[in-house]
Order: sequence, then structure tokens, then C-alpha cells
Amino acid sequence: MMKERISSLRAALRAQGLDGFIQPRNDEFLGEYVPDSAARLAWLTGFTGSAGLAIVLADKAAVFSDGRYTLQLASQTDPALWERCHITETPPETWLKTTAPGARIGYDPWLMSANTVAKFSDAGLVMVPVANPIDPFWNDRPAPPAAAAMPHPLDYAGESASAKRLRIADIIGRDGADAVLLTDPHAAAWLLNLRGGDLPHTPIALAFALLRRDSSAVLFIDPAKIPPETASHLGHSVTIVPRDAMAETLATLRGKRVRLDPATAPIRLTQMLGDAGAITVSGDDPCVLPRAMKNPVEQAGARAAHRRDGIAMCRFLAWFAATAPTGTLTELSAAARLRECRAATPDFRAESFNPISGAGEHGAIIHYAADAASNRPIHPDEVYLIDSGGQYPDGTTDITRTLWTGPDAPPALIRDRFTRVLAGHIALARAQFPLGTTGPQLDALARAPLWEAGLDFDHGTGHGVGSYLSVHEGPVSFHKLAKPVPLAPGMILSDEPGYYEPGAFGIRLENLLLVTEAAITGPRRFLKFETLTLAPFDRTLIDPALLDPAALAWIDAYHAHVHQTLAPDLQPPEAAWLATACAPLDG
Repeated sequence: MMKERISSLRAALRAQGLDGFIQPRNDEFLGEYVPDSAARLAWLTGFTGSAGLAIVLADKAAVFSDGRYTLQLASQTDPALWERCHITETPPETWLKTTAPGARIGYDPWLMSANTVAKFSDAGLVMVPVANPIDPFWNDRPAPPAAAAMPHPLDYAGESASAKRLRIADIIGRDGADAVLLTDPHAAAWLLNLRGGDLPHTPIALAFALLRRDSSAVLFIDPAKIPPETASHLGHSVTIVPRDAMAETLATLRGKRVRLDPATAPIRLTQMLGDAGAITVSGDDPCVLPRAMKNPVEQAGARAAHRRDGIAMCRFLAWFAATAPTGTLTELSAAARLRECRAATPDFRAESFNPISGAGEHGAIIHYAADAASNRPIHPDEVYLIDSGGQYPDGTTDITRTLWTGPDAPPALIRDRFTRVLAGHIALARAQFPLGTTGPQLDALARAPLWEAGLDFDHGTGHGVGSYLSVHEGPVSFHKLAKPVPLAPGMILSDEPGYYEPGAFGIRLENLLLVTEAAITGPRRFLKFETLTLAPFDRTLIDPALLDPAALAWIDAYHAHVHQTLAPDLQPPEAAWLATACAPLDG
């Protein structure tokens, strides 16, 4: 089937006089998650990861992704059809420059940013914007999502939409712009206090927005997705315009300075602003940083959401500890049980992403997704990794626990690796740092215990998390290559170091951290982290001899806090399990 699809694409390229075509993973919003109607990369290649790109030439084809998906890329794509490439080690523009120098390469201008197109042009390629050639022969393409956009109440948002519009309008005005074109639906969701159901795990309505200097706004969305309740919430200062009528609205900006992020906006919008006679001003999305700095209401909501999520996790973990040694579980049945535990939690809306439920060798696939074909039993006496999260109207959760299935004790090697990962997790969670510190500066704290043994992991240590929005949110992250954005109070990030032994097991330990003020007296302002996630770590996998006194004190204090917070809401058998799971390590 994939061979026929590639052949059809090549025929379409020949008909247009093109030497090749680039198909990215993203849709026109250039986000991490896409609806089924925009999953062209998966349809063409079979690869379903959340980051990637394919290039099809007349006689060659390659598919690219990062270190999180190395094993998944190999398992989901046909080596007879595709060369599989690490996108960092072999950038797509470098591959094309070497493979087809000076070639005429087609691209969909809705799916690539101006910055990305420039990379390929700078590599000597002739970049040709075209209507996506895949769409005419994607006969069973799903319909686009049609969920309604709904108000996000002030009790959860903590700041009115009108106040946010005034705040961001002031920012763009001080920077000399007349308007900003927001191309990330998360920006529109945050700015206008809207949520939706256009994506399975991220509660947003897929839409563009225009904010003017006077704080009036335009929301580019199908009017059928705006019920009366939402129209009333938006008020008279926000106009609804269908996306296919964007050009007419942008034409009113002739001679105006319009801010647009060339790194995150599709180049088609840059072209449309140029056609309208507007003056495009390059600049970051002004909603990104304010959105990342959760206000006091959002912070309180995050704590409440994590407490409810922690109860669900502990019910699951108690059940798993009793059931896993029997050998009757599978990856899918375990994930389903956790979903049931969350679904019984008040205000649960959805999982925040498709769970990563990996036993044994599957745990080494960093973004593994169990399905009917890959689902395998969870055997006694092996490592099981479960990475999951929940969406609640007051917060978004993301937690990873690595568990030993028992009943026998784990091997010393696995305890060593687990404890080194835990030591790195604790080192980052305990950090106190001066204002102005960035994520890349702290990343090494989580890696150092692994580095001491000549080990490492090929993914970032942590990412930002939204407030009832995407589980992956910018602009901050713990990553060696991340943009150096200073951490600030109110930001929520994951702390998730790991270790992976291909073909054997995977280990990852993840909590969410809230950036807060540190009570350090001195000439400089310091920050620290508050751990939001509430669930014990598997003590059978911990080797206390590998933890220094400060780390031992941290884990015992954390477990005591988990027990004190969650035990009152658990049934007696679950509470008894939690008391044992949270006992001091030297007890």
C-alpha cells in the first residue's frame, strides 16, 4: 500500500515538473499534535510519531525524526522504501543538498514556516510552493474536526480575556506593531479563554487569531463552531471570521505593521500579508511567555488537579503491585486500568496524551505506543514503564513511573540504573538557582549520576506544561539544545530523566515541577521548584547506597508528603499499600 502511495506522489511530482516533495508531520498550525484529517506523514510513511518529516524524490525517499523515535521509526517504516535518518545528525536540508543538489523541491506553504523554507533555499535548493499533491489521492481522508469552542471559566483561567487582550495589546504596541497574527491555537485559547475538542488529548479549538493594538481581535474559525454561549463570552470586541475569508480581513491591514513569528507561522500567511500590503514585523508570539507563567489561580488549580490525579495513580499502582506478579496483564490492559482510575476522578476530561505503556524491551522505545499488533504480556520479574497524564479543567498532569513486576527481587544492574535516574531526578527537583537561570543550564544536574557511569539518554530532561492546554508547552525546557529562556515563577516543567537499554528495558521517572521563589537571604533573588506530582517511586528498584544523604532525605520527605496528602482519600487496602510504598528507605 505504501509503495503505491509513493508511486502516486511521484507521478504527481513529474506532472508538475518537480524533482521532489517535502511532507512534514505538522498541519497548518505547525503544532506537535494534528487531527487525523492532517496526518499526511503517517498516511504516506506509516510513521506515527509526533515529530518528523519525509522527502520523496524520483528515485529515493527518506523519513526523518529525532532520538525519541529512533526505534519507532525503524519498526513503522519499510526499509525498502525509506531511508531512515536522525534529524539532528542528518538534517533534511543537508540530505537533500547531498542527494539532489539544486533540485526543484515542492512544498505545501501551509505546512512550513518561512525559517524552515529558508534553510532549504540556503542549501541551494529551488523551493516551489504548491497545493499539497497528497490530498487529491488520499481517498479515505477523515473529515476535519468540528467540535465547538467553549468558554474557559474565570474560576480556572484566573484572568479575564479582556484583561489578557489589553495586556498583550500593550506589549505589541510598545514594540511598534499595529497588530499581531497569532498562528498557534494555544495562543488563541489562552488569550480568549477558550477551550475546544479538535484534538484527542489537547482541549483546543484549531484557529488563528488577530489581535489589534486597540485590543480588539478577530478569531479565524468556522462560525458553526461558535455556539451562543461562546459568542456571548467573546463579546463585541472579538469578530468571528471563517478561515477561508482570512485574505479579506488581512487586506484591511494594508500599510500596518503586523507582528508574526517566522519560526512558527506557516509561510503562506507571510505571503498573504505581503499580498495585502501589510508590513510584516518578525517577532515571537507575545502570548507564549505570559501563558507559561501561571497566575495564582492556575497554580492553585494545578495543585488540586495533581492531588486528584495522584489518588487515581495510587489506586492504579496498588492494583498493579498486586496483579503484575500473576502474569495476567498486558500493556493495553494495564493502560486501560489506569484510564479507568482517572475516569473515576472528579473533573477528569481526557488523557493528556496517548499513554506510553511499555513492558520489557518496549520500555526502551522512548515514545512507544502499544496497539493490537504490538501489545505484549507484562511478565513477572521485568521492568514496566508507564508514562501518562490527565486533563482537568484546572490543570494538566504528566507522570512517569517505572515499576518492577515481581515477585522476585530485581537484578542489581537494573537497581543501579534506576537509582541513578532517580538521583538525577532528585538533583533537579532540589535545585535552587538565581533568577535568570535557563533550562539548558540545569539539564546537566539530571544527567550527572548517569554520566558518572558513562551513561546518558537521548531526549530532553523536561518540557513546559500548559494549564488545561497542551502537555508540551514552550518556551522553556530542560534540554541541552533548548532556547535559553530564563525560568520564572509560575512556570510548570517536567523532570524526567531516563535510561534505555535497547531490546531489554527502559527507565524514566517523571514529576511536574512548579517554579517558585526560594527563601534565600542575600543580594540576589533565587528560585526553586515545588513538586506537584503525587505518587511514590518503586522502592524495590531503589538502591539506597547510591543516594547521598540529601537525596535520601528528599525521597523520604517526598514519600511522607505523598502519604499524608493522599491516604485520607483512599480505601483501606489502598491506603495500607501506600503506607508501605511511602515508608522511609532505611525503615
